[in-house]
Amino acid sequence: MTAATTRTIRGETIPVLGFGTFELTGPEGEAAIRTALDLDYRHIDTAIRYGNEAEVGRALRASGVPRGDLFVTTKIWFNDLAPDTVSRRVAESLERLALDRVDLLLVHWPSRDIPLGETLAAFAEERAKGRTRLIGVSNFTVKLLDEALDVHKADLFCNQVEYHPFLSQQTLLERTRRADMLLNAYQPIARGKVFGCELLNELGRKYGKSAAQVTLRWLIQQDRVGAIPRSSRIDNIRANIDIFDFELSPEDMAAIHGLARGERYSRFDWEPEWDD
Repeated sequence: MTAATTRTIRGETIPVLGFGTFELTGPEGEAAIRTALDLDYRHIDTAIRYGNEAEVGRALRASGVPRGDLFVTTKIWFNDLAPDTVSRRVAESLERLALDRVDLLLVHWPSRDIPLGETLAAFAEERAKGRTRLIGVSNFTVKLLDEALDVHKADLFCNQVEYHPFLSQQTLLERTRRADMLLNAYQPIARGKVFGCELLNELGRKYGKSAAQVTLRWLIQQDRVGAIPRSSRIDNIRANIDIFDFELSPEDMAAIHGLARGERYSRFDWEPEWDD
């Protein structure tokens, strides 16, 4: 990996573009993950909730990529964040992945019932045991980050959230940057809606790229931002990583920022009260 394809946060290096594996299950899912690895994706993002850690593990082994070149993330669901449950879930994940540790362990969604301090202490304990190299959170708001960082003094590497041109995360970005954290964008191409955007298609023609490639470039060109696109189609998997041979101008970056209109596509009963 080169500096152009990675982010270094507090001395820890992560590929700036990862591969999301949500809904990639069974033989077809495993084949898609293996394809991503063959195309030089080196960050593979999974979760217990996805039900595909075994497929990820098999793809990792079959790829032949040295473990030291890989960055593997998994996540624990909000019902399983009590300390004793965290320990069991991590052990089960490592068994399915056939790894002795993951690189990043995330709180998948914040819990309304389990005290955050207890969860963060349990995550820190997993890191102390060597079962994860780094810890972080997903779907955390500024208020939740303030509690984690200021009240509980958690050493968090990452906050993984929905982020794309139609949803500004500027307030959250300001907070993660102050904490020297990575903001990793899931659903970065807005469930394909970027393909219907006139501006993104126009910029694609300008740079000889697709609307999705322009969007992914816009994300990774931002300070302390990464992205984890997901696809099961080989052509899309290949195209999504083909974004390191061009650079958007400051004017085009600003124009894409101007597309934000508060559209959030991950909406659930258990979600927190989002930032404005």
